[in-house]
Amino acid sequence: MNMKLLPLNSRRYWIFDLDGTLTVPVHDFEFIRRELDIPGSADILDHLDTLSNAEAARRYSRLQEIEWELACSAVPAQGAVEAIVRLQQSGAILGILTRNDKDIALKTLETIGMGSYFFESNVLGRREAPPKPDPAGIHLLLSGWKAEPSEAVMVGDYLFDLQAGRAAGTATVHVWRPDGKTWPQFTDIAVTSLADLSVHFA
Repeated sequence: MNMKLLPLNSRRYWIFDLDGTLTVPVHDFEFIRRELDIPGSADILDHLDTLSNAEAARRYSRLQEIEWELACSAVPAQGAVEAIVRLQQSGAILGILTRNDKDIALKTLETIGMGSYFFESNVLGRREAPPKPDPAGIHLLLSGWKAEPSEAVMVGDYLFDLQAGRAAGTATVHVWRPDGKTWPQFTDIAVTSLADLSVHFA
């Protein structure tokens, strides 16, 4: 079945990435890698997991400082608030799956004015589930909702979001990113911004 032909309003369960999807992207990953002494091509979380417990804890502490500062100054992405309001009003169940810590995710949602739209139990960070592209976090949310992947959508701006959704069996929505990168092999629907989701509610 071609998911591109399915109206999105036939799916009740919506899982969103956070940074760069619901927020304007501001993370400078090159800066973060320099701050944490991580090789330029390495995945930050994967690299930290290779370190000793003490060293990993030290660098995670600095990572959280950086992420907290960004959470306190986060700005909602174009159309994000309107899309979330519309989904909630339609009866959709909303979740967040992020590679940030949960407390940072909750702070980000508060900063961008979306804290009231997501139950805390539906916000999963890197300590609640293995980081994307692992689909475990999606499965965990769906299990709690007693929902099937065919009823759900994973929305994100990066490859890992789309890979996680595809592996879990959900529909995938890719939100345009400033660097223009796309991954059509993992994308069912691509939108320029969350404001464009409305045209897919047939």
